Amino acid sequence: MLRLTDLREILRYVPRFRDKLFVIALDGSVVAHENFGNLLLDIALLRSLRIHVVLVHGAGHQIRLLAEKNNIAVSSLDGTGVTDAATMELSLTAANQVSHNILAGLSATDLLGVVGNAVVAHPAGILHGVPHQFTGRVERIEVDMLQALLDRNIIPVIPPLGWDGEGTTYRINSDAVAYEVARAMTAVKLIFLTDYDGIRLFDRSDNEDEASGSLIRQLSVDEAEKIAKTRRDLPGTVASKLDYAVRAARQGIPRVHIINGTVEEGLLAEVFSNEGIGTLIYANEYQAIRKAMKKDVGPILSLLRAAMDSEELLRRTRSDIEEQINDFFVFEVDRTLVACAAVHFYEEGKEAELACVCVDPAYENQGIGSRLVQFAENHARNRKASKFFCLSTQAYNYFVHKAGFKQGSVDDLPPARRERYERSGRKSQILVKTL
Repeated sequence: MLRLTDLREILRYVPRFRDKLFVIALDGSVVAHENFGNLLLDIALLRSLRIHVVLVHGAGHQIRLLAEKNNIAVSSLDGTGVTDAATMELSLTAANQVSHNILAGLSATDLLGVVGNAVVAHPAGILHGVPHQFTGRVERIEVDMLQALLDRNIIPVIPPLGWDGEGTTYRINSDAVAYEVARAMTAVKLIFLTDYDGIRLFDRSDNEDEASGSLIRQLSVDEAEKIAKTRRDLPGTVASKLDYAVRAARQGIPRVHIINGTVEEGLLAEVFSNEGIGTLIYANEYQAIRKAMKKDVGPILSLLRAAMDSEELLRRTRSDIEEQINDFFVFEVDRTLVACAAVHFYEEGKEAELACVCVDPAYENQGIGSRLVQFAENHARNRKASKFFCLSTQAYNYFVHKAGFKQGSVDDLPPARRERYERSGRKSQILVKTL
């Protein structure tokens, strides 16, 4: 059942995405999965919110099944290697099958869809001395054709195939097609739906299964490019999507998502929440630290409330925060406030206190607190403070072992702060850092 909070979360995003375009790339395995019907309902919801959608699909899963059924050895499943005549024939059959299943599913959800020849291709040619036969590369996307369909509320469905001016058909990798469509159509999101959860990284010594790795929730395009170039332990289909995600972000697509399309309501959870379910690669400043404003008083108080109840932080009222709002900095994720910190100055600016460091529990263990602490320290240093101190009841280990603070005493506090410290009775540990 949809909760009121879920509806509010969705409505917060709607103005941002209305009349914008999402390119959604579906692996063949996702179309074949039992969750595909639910996925189409999610797409129907996007359309009801006036979000335009183009669907690009793969067919590797279906090609493999057809090859096994007919005892045919395929030269390439994903359209990146050599595509011989037998594999091309299987690719045509498989792609038509997947396109048909998508159109049938769209009809079942009262959506119109059309499969068209929107991908103009040319042969990949001879690569590393090897003729790639029927493997193609995208030459251009027929943007006017796709836009005409979107203007008539028709969802374009694009198979992993392309055609040249002579009528020859080529097999093309579906990730490449999705990237080219998103770039040509200036999409605001490119969403890869696969049967993997996203980008998972392992310790070099790990020999465990895919699900045991650490799922990366967000990556800047620079971070994603580094992983794409240096990590060879990513599954092939995920590595391909990461590569094209980096290309898309470099070409100005603001958000690229790699998510598990077999998870019920996973598409909606990814699009309409900050946490999501998979990996987001962002091209611009998806995460940002900025100076707090008056409008942030309420969100800051809500963020601090749990920490104050557990006595991690000194209790503050709304009026306390309002009076000190100019001392606060906030950390946003996609325009949502998820963390805060404050820097108070004493002794004519020579000493600075780090206070109110708090991260939403949903965003813990992502390095956000560390970034805020480092930002606050740089801010104090830029203001010419020579001493940086903080008081903590429960985060001693972090501040000493990771943030570089040392154990201090009450004598390290400025007189005005010392008086409040003694009056509070909290007996917080005093931690000091020389700037």
